Amino acid sequence: MARKKDTPQKAALREMMGNYLKENNVKVKDGTDVNSIMRDMISIILEGALDQEMDEELGYSKYDYRNKETDNSRNGHSQKTMHTSYGDMEIDIPRDRKGEFEPQIVKKYQNTVTQDMEEKIISMYAKGMTTNDIESHMRDLYDIEISDSTISRITDKILPIVKEWQERPLEEIYAVVFMDAIHYHVRNEGRIVKRAVYIAIGIDMEGHKDVLGMYVGQNESAKFWLSILNGLKNRGVEDILIACVDGLTGFPQAIEAVFPDTEIQQCIIHQIRNTTKFVSYKELKPLMADLKRVYAAPTEEIALAELDSFGEKWSGKYPKIAKSWKDNWANLSTYFKYPEAVRRLIYTTNAIEGFNRQLRKVTKSKTVFPSDDSLLKMLYLAMMDITKKWTGHRQDWGQIHSQLEIFFEERLSGL
Repeated sequence: MARKKDTPQKAALREMMGNYLKENNVKVKDGTDVNSIMRDMISIILEGALDQEMDEELGYSKYDYRNKETDNSRNGHSQKTMHTSYGDMEIDIPRDRKGEFEPQIVKKYQNTVTQDMEEKIISMYAKGMTTNDIESHMRDLYDIEISDSTISRITDKILPIVKEWQERPLEEIYAVVFMDAIHYHVRNEGRIVKRAVYIAIGIDMEGHKDVLGMYVGQNESAKFWLSILNGLKNRGVEDILIACVDGLTGFPQAIEAVFPDTEIQQCIIHQIRNTTKFVSYKELKPLMADLKRVYAAPTEEIALAELDSFGEKWSGKYPKIAKSWKDNWANLSTYFKYPEAVRRLIYTTNAIEGFNRQLRKVTKSKTVFPSDDSLLKMLYLAMMDITKKWTGHRQDWGQIHSQLEIFFEERLSGL
């Protein structure tokens, strides 16, 4: 039986460990070899955390003498043997000239790292917790005090991994790609500004869902989406059968510029929200019932007839609604050509909006992020946690795949 497709975080770890084993000619033959590698990983994490604690204690990093505001300084390292569930290991403990440094992650007389702490150190980066959560967790479970700034500096080590993830190779063909943006507030040069996080989620030809990328930019624009689409192509994507997007002006043109054969489905739910937000509450229910006859019609011909009827009834009070639907009909009506299973998949961007809701749950405690990197770091960690559950494909994928093979026979003939 073929191995299940890796989640994004597992794929990144697999690649990183593969490179480590290859470049260092490491042969893993048994559990002893695994324990040796784990000891190395844990010692590196602990030593990095201790160095960050020393930075916090002195108020400046190792080579940043311009910000030094103390007469104390570093004084090399001392070695300590730590007993762990993977065996004993040696770690370097930083020292200061005055002997005032009291490490917290590994306390002065501590010589044991419990398995629980090992797992916590390795996994806390992947839980999307705030620095306050991590600080509280370490204090409650281990009686260890770690400052917010120290935790932030430690978790910043995730940023190179995020960059590798953003540049990883992708599949050649995706059946559907959902694209949307979620907005956050970030502090920038003393001001609080709004940032758009551009998110692309793809479903490959095997029916597996994957976050293709997350990018922090300024307010959502077709120009930025164009750069993201070019990035997807540079990472190996040769074709996208159907792209599901919101109603952003210029979005379809940006897609066509990079993937000219891609069919575009503008999200029906976005269209409904955008065109009914100023409807009187008393009239909203009957208006929505009439509008549903349009987008839930069995055929495009019937939908157009229902749209004409809608316009005749409601254009006196709300002239922009029917006009907007007619102006955007080319991209709103794409799903009518497909059977029910494919329609349910593409007529809305619910797949990505559900993901966005889960991101908001993780980030709800942060009203303002201190930087773009801080925002991206937390979203990446949350994404890794969310996508752990994305192990299978839709129950109706067999039916959807069969339909796509017929509709896109020429473009899929090389598979």
